[in-house]
Amino acid sequence: MLKSSPYVRRWALVVAVVSVTAAVAQQLLIIAGFGGWLPGWQPWPCLLLAVPSFLIALRSGATVACPAPLLKGAEVIRRVPVGVCVLGVLVLTAFVWASLQEHEPHFGHEEAVYANKARSWLEGTPDAGWGLYRPVGLPALGYVALTVHNSVGTLRVVALCVVLFTLTVTYVVAARWTTPRRAVVVTLLLLGGLGFLRRVPEFLNDIGSTGLLLMVVFLVALAQEKPRSRAVLGLPFVIVPAFYFRYGVVGNLLAVFLAALVAYGPRAWAAQWRRLLWAVLLVALGLVPHLVHAVRATGSPLGVMTRATSQANRAFFGDGLLYYAATFPYRLAGDLGAVVMVAGILALVAAVRRVRSAGPSTIERSEDRRRVFLGLTALFMFVVLGCTSHGEPRFVYVPVVLLTVLGVQNLAERSGRWSAQTLTAVGVLASLSVLVTAQVVGHGAMRGPSRLSESTVPVARSLTSDRPCLVVSGYEPEMGWYSGCDAVTYAQYEERAVPPDMRVTLVLFERGRLQPGPTAVKELVGDREVTTSVRDTDGSLGTARAITFREGRRP
Repeated sequence: MLKSSPYVRRWALVVAVVSVTAAVAQQLLIIAGFGGWLPGWQPWPCLLLAVPSFLIALRSGATVACPAPLLKGAEVIRRVPVGVCVLGVLVLTAFVWASLQEHEPHFGHEEAVYANKARSWLEGTPDAGWGLYRPVGLPALGYVALTVHNSVGTLRVVALCVVLFTLTVTYVVAARWTTPRRAVVVTLLLLGGLGFLRRVPEFLNDIGSTGLLLMVVFLVALAQEKPRSRAVLGLPFVIVPAFYFRYGVVGNLLAVFLAALVAYGPRAWAAQWRRLLWAVLLVALGLVPHLVHAVRATGSPLGVMTRATSQANRAFFGDGLLYYAATFPYRLAGDLGAVVMVAGILALVAAVRRVRSAGPSTIERSEDRRRVFLGLTALFMFVVLGCTSHGEPRFVYVPVVLLTVLGVQNLAERSGRWSAQTLTAVGVLASLSVLVTAQVVGHGAMRGPSRLSESTVPVARSLTSDRPCLVVSGYEPEMGWYSGCDAVTYAQYEERAVPPDMRVTLVLFERGRLQPGPTAVKELVGDREVTTSVRDTDGSLGTARAITFREGRRP
């Protein structure tokens, strides 16, 4: 058996040391700017090999001496005030945000949708790409920002503020669930994850809704842990803003409440039925504007939510769940974050066992109940979101955070008297991971969207007009923002009533999407007089052809 084989343990230790060395070496390589040597600027998941190898090497109960430099380094870091560490994480976030702007200086598809809506409220311009199923929270913040200065950069600053808010919330709740220093490690691990850092520079609502949902999870746990707590009454003041910020939080909230019911039991919640009733009434009151709008727009109070659900890009039921199963945990949190998330899963399993065995200590049972609640919330979110929509890392930031919290706590407890040194090593590696992931995002993940905008942006800017205009393209949000015109897809144009004096431009890219063939274009143009211009672009879509005419009467 492995346990009794010194030969296997010796080689497992060699593999572990080599894997850790390779993990650190490739991170330094990427930071130094040589990430191009790796396929797609992607580091290999060496730590996922190192951890089980270490476990095999130490199965007999053997110990490994902690290196003296690590001991001294841990002691130095422990002397740094926690507040300084938190400020350092936020400053690092701002630095990474700023450095990534040059890699993707233009709005992408989703960003342009929310930006167009914000500008339409301010200037009365068209809200190209906007749909009834879109939430209004982020455009509302964008509107306030645009009153100060109307630019892409201003809205990206809003994105930075939202990121800083969510990271601060992550630290605060993690500090209450663990310790302040462990919370700093959790925040660094979240920031360094590829799925999270990829969206840090962008004007999107996923990160902001994550912060609000973490507050919901925190209040639900607090309602059971603090005697006579009124935390339940605080839930409506977080749930309502979260809903208006992103309608998709309904699935997250369902997972939270199911996990709370399983972890704490129906009787624990029945004891707070009056507070729960007041919370439900306050949430319903906060949703009245949405329900009124939904009835007016669709004829049903659930019409907007139905539209939002219909926009899920899943290929089949469970499409997203299959994606999360295939990408868990490396693609969601990176190499180091993946190890910690696995530790979080193990912490959940251990907590469930202790709860079922009904341990004698009330404090321990309360701690275990919380761990069960956090872990089940994470797993239920993967399942609920995976069954209701397609899979994307930005949809599951909350479960990543929760499993990271459990994982950091588990690693610290398992390390015993070496917990400070263990967390120091994890924290240092997490800090390096932030810089590494920023390089991966800038040179790898962002290159595709940036190449796309090198085609759409110059063409859109060439179509700017002081008179009413309409651009028809498969890239309608971006074309609308940078041209100032209204913009629709070809399918929408065929169904839309356009004023006869409107200047219409059909934009066709050499390698574009959702655009008609030559025969269909001729049918759209009919016998109207047209002006055709051809423009070469440096982007991935190739040459663009713009066909402009006055709408007049449809052929």
